[in-house]
Amino acid sequence: VQLQASGGGLVQAGGSLRLSCAASGSIFSINAMAWYRQAPGKQRELVARITSDRRTSYVDSVQGRFTISRDNAKKTLYLQMNALKPEDTAVYYCYAERMENAYWGQGTQVTVSS
Repeated sequence: VQLQASGGGLVQAGGSLRLSCAASGSIFSINAMAWYRQAPGKQRELVARITSDRRTSYVDSVQGRFTISRDNAKKTLYLQMNALKPEDTAVYYCYAERMENAYWGQGTQVTVSS
């Protein structure tokens, strides 16, 4: 499974961005997918997760502002980020679980200016 993330950029506080993660390769039987982020000097943290039956969960700090979704036909994972805050600044990574393996995409930088 290969994952290609895109959509990051520079945005002012209060703005919005939508991240995309295109999956390719052996994508059948992908179960959960997720977005993680890592800010400078901090550990990578789980931001949002979506299961194969589209159950979602979020870290408390983004609840109500971010929405994770997946389009299986387009083989793409999304993260809609609204009301962005400077503390959302990080490199965002997409992630997929297939059978007993985990796959990571390359990161995409999100920078929120105050």
